[in-house]
Amino acid sequence: MYKYEGHVIYESYDEEGIIEIVEQKGIRSLHFGTQAQQSTISLAEPDKLHLNYVKAMTSWLLFKDTLDNALLVGLGGGSLTKHLLHHFSECRLKVVEYRKGVVKIARTYFSLPLDPRLKIVVDDGGEYIRQRYEKYREHYSLIFIDAFDHEGVAPSVRSEAFFDACKASLKKDGILVMNLWGGTSNPEFQQISLWLGRVFNWQTLFLPVNDKSNIIALAFNDYTPTHTLKDLRLKAIDLQEQYQIDFSVFLRDLKKHNASTFNQVIKK
Repeated sequence: MYKYEGHVIYESYDEEGIIEIVEQKGIRSLHFGTQAQQSTISLAEPDKLHLNYVKAMTSWLLFKDTLDNALLVGLGGGSLTKHLLHHFSECRLKVVEYRKGVVKIARTYFSLPLDPRLKIVVDDGGEYIRQRYEKYREHYSLIFIDAFDHEGVAPSVRSEAFFDACKASLKKDGILVMNLWGGTSNPEFQQISLWLGRVFNWQTLFLPVNDKSNIIALAFNDYTPTHTLKDLRLKAIDLQEQYQIDFSVFLRDLKKHNASTFNQVIKK
């Protein structure tokens, strides 16, 4: 079957709807019944990030050098999870994925490894964090949120109470990284950005993804700016060489689009 400009190699259904895998010119992509690619993998270079929004979710590297414990809400094909496992040998990852079938697909079709550093929980990510933030208080260095349904950001990760629980679960120097969609004029984006600002004391930055409607939110927990813009420009160059991702563009766009909060996070 030909669909989304490629050949459908897998199709299944669960209570949330259809799950499809499509291949085109050496790129395998995950779809949930729409044209939008939920995850992709290059069959020739399976360890490299392919989608621009996932690359933008690595912008946290401008502000932290190491990773120990991280929590990811939303697995998809596992691109970001694989990236973290590949580059951070000491990391310990917990992924909460709502759809059991997605976990199976990530293993079978997107090369997600069996790794003792990785634990996958099939559960509602928003409920999981809200119910366990006392147990995991100040536990995670990073929390990544990439959770969508057919209407937008999943309802369970769309409340001020959820972000309060995330903040409690982060270490003092922890960062929340969240994939948002729809542009700055989208009411959903405006509401979530307001909640993030209030919860994280306006220590937030938003990174628009080039040529896409995605915006990556970075929220810093009790963060004291230690990097100057000059330092970060030099660091961006080093990161580009290491990851083949354009961190200099990330830094430029963060400065351009965050006039009111940039100096909350980055020293002059």
